[in-house]
Amino acid sequence: MSTGGPRYEELPRIEKLDMPHAWDVLDRDLGTLDRSGPEQVRAAAELVRDGSVVPLNLPLNEPDPPLFGRDPIRQEIFATDRNTLDDRFDAFYPQGSTQWDGLRHVRAREFGFFGGITDDFRAGDERLSIEHWARRGIVGRGVMLDVVAHRRRHGIDYDPFGAVPIEADELEAIAADQDVELRHGDVLCLRTGWIDAYRELGPAARERLAVEARVSGLAGSDAVARFLWDSGAIAIAADNPTLEVAPGDPAVGSLHRRLIPLLGFVVGELLDLGTLAGLCGSDSRWDFMFVSIPLYLPGGVGSPANAMAIR
Repeated sequence: MSTGGPRYEELPRIEKLDMPHAWDVLDRDLGTLDRSGPEQVRAAAELVRDGSVVPLNLPLNEPDPPLFGRDPIRQEIFATDRNTLDDRFDAFYPQGSTQWDGLRHVRAREFGFFGGITDDFRAGDERLSIEHWARRGIVGRGVMLDVVAHRRRHGIDYDPFGAVPIEADELEAIAADQDVELRHGDVLCLRTGWIDAYRELGPAARERLAVEARVSGLAGSDAVARFLWDSGAIAIAADNPTLEVAPGDPAVGSLHRRLIPLLGFVVGELLDLGTLAGLCGSDSRWDFMFVSIPLYLPGGVGSPANAMAIR
């Protein structure tokens, strides 16, 4: 387990990309999960006070219609005998709803996937598979960073569909405003309000977003990558479908490229954070125990999150 490690500016860099990487810092298959161990899990368990459990998952068929050209999930229920029912699914995309991006999800151009892997993944190949996260579980102190509430308090106009970039200085301001200290081993939960706003849309507007997703989210900047790495977080998870702003700015770059193939970050998207944000705001307690068990899918690229907060 990595217990601290180098700061962002101390990481080696790929000069052609002008971006740092953590290939020799973290376990290749765990990525940033390698920054947590029993000490962080015990500390997270101490945050449980009233025992309330808040599921953070959307239904498997939401968003509807599916985004990014995916097909809708299809369920068949059938009898295996006169007393027993079973079901099976077709067009099931593990990353179609509330989900984790695995380390196979994005590559850094010719420099490859996390750890510098440039060859193809074949059947039975465990490298960078989601199964490693399933064996470990994603457990730690969750911290809510509520963009919606922060902007409302400060009278700042905000549209979750407005392709608004959220920069590192705003993340720092939100943490300070909420009087929450980020700690090594945290799971950062970023509420942008996207899924809450999506649920208010009619069918025609949802159809348009399925063709071209418009998302307010994290800027793709070096400063955001620096903030996330230096925070010591083991994961960053948002309630929007891309984590980062979409459409993005090519001049700024891709946050997915910075985080996944280079820094080995655990990235989550489309978490249902509205109820949890309301509870956190009601008692000004912004941290909680976060638990997620990805599917044990050998060779998997991604997985439903199966996530919950325990307060």
